Amino acid sequence: MDQKDDWHLTEIVDHAQGRSDPFAAAVRATRMPMIITDPRRPDNPIIFANQAFQTLTGYEKDEIIGHNCRFLQGPGSDPKAVDRIRAAIKKGEPVDVDLLNYRKDGTTFWNALYLSPVRNDADQVIYFFASLLNVTERVNAQVRLAEQNAIIEAEVKRRTAELEAALEAKSVLLHEVDHRVKNNLTMIGSLLRLQARSITDPEVTNKLSAMLERVDALATVHRRLYQSEDLRMFDVAGFATTLLADIIGVSGRTDIKVQSSGPRIDVPASHATALGLILNEVFTNAIKHAYADGRSGVLRLSTAKSSQGATIAVADDGPGIDCERMKNGLGQTLIKRLAKQAGATVEWSSGSPGTTVTIKFEGGHDQ
Repeated sequence: MDQKDDWHLTEIVDHAQGRSDPFAAAVRATRMPMIITDPRRPDNPIIFANQAFQTLTGYEKDEIIGHNCRFLQGPGSDPKAVDRIRAAIKKGEPVDVDLLNYRKDGTTFWNALYLSPVRNDADQVIYFFASLLNVTERVNAQVRLAEQNAIIEAEVKRRTAELEAALEAKSVLLHEVDHRVKNNLTMIGSLLRLQARSITDPEVTNKLSAMLERVDALATVHRRLYQSEDLRMFDVAGFATTLLADIIGVSGRTDIKVQSSGPRIDVPASHATALGLILNEVFTNAIKHAYADGRSGVLRLSTAKSSQGATIAVADDGPGIDCERMKNGLGQTLIKRLAKQAGATVEWSSGSPGTTVTIKFEGGHDQ
């Protein structure tokens, strides 16, 4: 079929009426590969292929005309994409798809195919018009990007696994450290108690007892840290409830009742020791002074938190204390130093009846 025959194909689809027709000239001269097929003939053969199509595929006109365009397909062509084209032709619908095609010399190219039906006045599909675009560079770039992403994702997974393993090992180590510290503090407490039994001086015994209470408080801190799943945070509200119960239990004061209320408060684990010792001083002072001489009562422990920080309040219903006189005591000196370490403030207020100690500190937000 010669160039003249090519030309008359445009007349068949009612787009041209001679060589002067601009559409026909554009189809033949464009660098966009284009073909026309006739679905009314067996196997929907190609009846027109412009020069750009021939150049792209490497086939001559006599190897193209009269054949179905499947000769461009090969082992690497996606069957699903081919099925989409076949289904669109059967329904007389347009379709666009990326498909791996093969040239005459066996080399491949990625074809961005756009296929559109041409209908007559009776709305019957009489031709299919197809344009092709070589998008090999684009697809190859996408493939390289996907490969690089896969490499990056694999590396991220590997590093994540390493970090998780390291974190797990660190967690196990820290838990073991807290467990051993707690055991060592318990042993120290036991040794001091044995020593205290041989001391007859009441003043020395009282000071030793106060020291034992602080050692026990530290042991309780590390016990809770050992039991915690999150090594970064410390539930100071839960610790306060446990510590108060332990102190009252050790004192044997069954006549002192405890009322606890308020939310959980998490603080950085680095503040656990300082806050734990502060609470120990507050609790022991309340029991010794508010409920001296066997006086019974109710000790209230409440917690609160907001965007500004968190608060723990300890209120007894005792006779009250002289806050000015307490400022020079060892316990107060210890509380001030510990409060500075934890970034906290401790306020004492005496009413009638009772004394309230308010501990304020940063943190305590929901995790």
